[in-house]
Amino acid sequence: MRTFNQYLKEQMQDEEFAKEYEKIQCEMDDNIIDERVTLNDRNQKIIDAIIEKEKKLCPGALALIGVYGSFLTGDVHPLSDLDLLILINDDRGWGLSAGFILDDIGVGYDIYCTTWDALKEDAEYNHPQIAKLLDSNIVYCADEKYLAELEGLRSKANAEFSKPLDSAGFSKAQKSLDDAKIHFANALLADDMPAKRSEACWVLYSIENAYAMLNRTYYKLGGRRCFKELNKMQKRPENLTALIENVAAAGSEAELDGSLTALMRETSKCFEKEEKALESPKEEPTPDSLRGTYEEMFSNWHGKVLLAAETDDKHLAFMTMGSLAAMIADIAGDINIDTDPLEVFAKYDPKDLSKTAAGYDEILAKYLKEYEKTGLKPVHYKDVNDFIKNYL
Repeated sequence: MRTFNQYLKEQMQDEEFAKEYEKIQCEMDDNIIDERVTLNDRNQKIIDAIIEKEKKLCPGALALIGVYGSFLTGDVHPLSDLDLLILINDDRGWGLSAGFILDDIGVGYDIYCTTWDALKEDAEYNHPQIAKLLDSNIVYCADEKYLAELEGLRSKANAEFSKPLDSAGFSKAQKSLDDAKIHFANALLADDMPAKRSEACWVLYSIENAYAMLNRTYYKLGGRRCFKELNKMQKRPENLTALIENVAAAGSEAELDGSLTALMRETSKCFEKEEKALESPKEEPTPDSLRGTYEEMFSNWHGKVLLAAETDDKHLAFMTMGSLAAMIADIAGDINIDTDPLEVFAKYDPKDLSKTAAGYDEILAKYLKEYEKTGLKPVHYKDVNDFIKNYL
């Protein structure tokens, strides 16, 4: 078993870690320096205490202990706690958990245990907070088989996020963005600044997760260096960290709403760009793929949009145009047609529903050209008797 001092000695070989570690030591007050000298011993005492308690309380429940967080990344400061991966084999191991504050140095500690099931879930790479799994430097292991199992999970996670972004990976990133959109809506609807900030915090958390997933990476450093990691990502707006900072810096409800909107708008644009890059080429329209769609559009909504114009029913007109747009969007999702669903709402004018009805006809006329390109012709009958004669 390696001691914490042995582990730290290995870390000090890294020039950046050693430089940061020395800097923090020099910045500490004189009354803290003596305690800092014994920091390594204190950390080792905590690790030893966990191992000793396991032997007394729940023998065999502890698989391994690893160090991650600031003592791994070099982000130590006078109030740094010790982040440990305490991997337990069964529920008895929960007894090793503890939360406490050391009054002499004013540092809090959260001795939290992790199960194998939790690590297995992390290995699926459904979120980017997996540094505990991938980066923990193991300082105690009860049996070599546990190391082998841990390495298997690490290999699985590495294989997952090392793959180029595909539709499945994009869907995972999109899920985080969808979470951000929910919190964004809640923030705009909130009645006061504390409630807005609470939701805005979740917006940032979800957005930062979304970008990591979009870029097939995970957060290796602590929160202090989140911007450094974000700025290394290729798939992002150029001003992403400034947009995030504006949210945290907003001093009024209007500023917070505006900064959140700007962040969400730029993020949505970024995701739309990446989604388009992943799209498979659309199929060219064929008679079989379009047959009956023009007649359906005409029969479902032509009469409604005319009625809406006659009665000045804005709701009916609005929802009718929305239904037409939805059908066009559904068709355009798989088939290469020259009709954009957004064109439908470009034709909507609540002040002139007759103009809206004319716009509806324009959209149908444009779609009819797509229809006829495939060799289809709309089915017309002079009257119901003519229909019955041909139908039967």
